[in-house]
Amino acid sequence: MEIKRPLLLISNDDGYQAKGIRELVEMVSDLGDIIVCAPESARSGFSCAFSAMKPLKLQLREKREGVEVWSCNGTPVDCVKMALAEIVPRTPDMVIGGINHGDNASVNVHYSGTMGVTLEGCMKYIPSVAYSLCDHRDEADFEPLRPLVRAITMRVLADGLPLGVCLNVNFPLVQEYKGVRVCRMAKGTWGQEVVKCAHPRGYDYWWMVGKYTNDEPMATDTDNWALANGYVAITPTQIDVTAYTAIDNIKSWNL
Repeated sequence: MEIKRPLLLISNDDGYQAKGIRELVEMVSDLGDIIVCAPESARSGFSCAFSAMKPLKLQLREKREGVEVWSCNGTPVDCVKMALAEIVPRTPDMVIGGINHGDNASVNVHYSGTMGVTLEGCMKYIPSVAYSLCDHRDEADFEPLRPLVRAITMRVLADGLPLGVCLNVNFPLVQEYKGVRVCRMAKGTWGQEVVKCAHPRGYDYWWMVGKYTNDEPMATDTDNWALANGYVAITPTQIDVTAYTAIDNIKSWNL
């Protein structure tokens, strides 16, 4: 009986040509067969959005032994949905998002297309992990991530994850990590989010920017603290966002 190698489905929100996803494929290509389906260009900030009002296209970009690379004109979640429906020969053993250029800690988990990939995989009951590096540069150095990316990927392939739980893994921008912290997401907020500009043709336009603030800088059990202090932050993230602690209070309204 032929033993099939694990099948890994990889996507991102930086586009199929981004250095982060290309290096991720290289890091884990010996751990199983790889299918990449990623946006044809950058789709940062798309979270779990999918395309309901436009047709989608797939294009095979590369095929070699053990690796296929596809692009899609949709969102990161579109890429996962399309891959599962049209490309993969069987249910993947793991879905991986990343490696993202820039961190996805704290409330960024709710905006991130990389986490959108991972949450979509998790909602399909596939063990899913997102990897992100605190470096937005196109030519970021991902080599320091290699040992832990491989270790986490191998552990998830071997042991799986609880249903409804995925991992949000963020790496600080350092050459040597102090260690790994399994931690919660920090409470944080984005402010100063729009910049107004005057167009020479007589109308106003805006750029979406923003400044992030860690609203609990003294807390040492958060992803923000871990990253600021040279630790890799692993945040178990769940699909069920029910606020269980509020249920009895809302019931007491006797509506």
